Amino acid sequence: MPNIILTRIDNRLVHGQVATQWCGSIGANLILVANDEVSTNTLRQGLMDMAAPSYAAMRYWSIEKTCSTIHKASDKQLIFIVCETPQDVLRLVEGGVPIKKVNIGNMHMADGKRQVAGSVAVDDADVAAFAKLRDLGVELEIRRVPSEAAENIEKLFK
Repeated sequence: MPNIILTRIDNRLVHGQVATQWCGSIGANLILVANDEVSTNTLRQGLMDMAAPSYAAMRYWSIEKTCSTIHKASDKQLIFIVCETPQDVLRLVEGGVPIKKVNIGNMHMADGKRQVAGSVAVDDADVAAFAKLRDLGVELEIRRVPSEAAENIEKLFK
């Protein structure tokens, strides 16, 4: 079974905060960006590579490749999965990726979304994906950085 330490939703994917604070605090040595668009976008990959800590390997896989390949991971790989949306995380879980906990870090405000926490804005599709993840037994937490306390996830469902 792959050693997935944490899965995070952050629409910015990998940036300084994710790379330094989260990766360091959870002890990950592999950051896996599971995102269909980024899996083929070498420019975005290069920008994220610059933000990544030197001790962590980077992988950029589509959702499908993540589902079909992650079970081949070595026990020595301490995996930090980063996704852009709750829908992507749900696709991973439904595709057999053994995700137990999801950190909801940053979901930007956009048309049709409502702010539910300091850095989290959701629409009805996001809420439905979070509800399904919760129903599947995935623990959810809202927390921007490791040093902050987690916020009440019930905010997501109001």
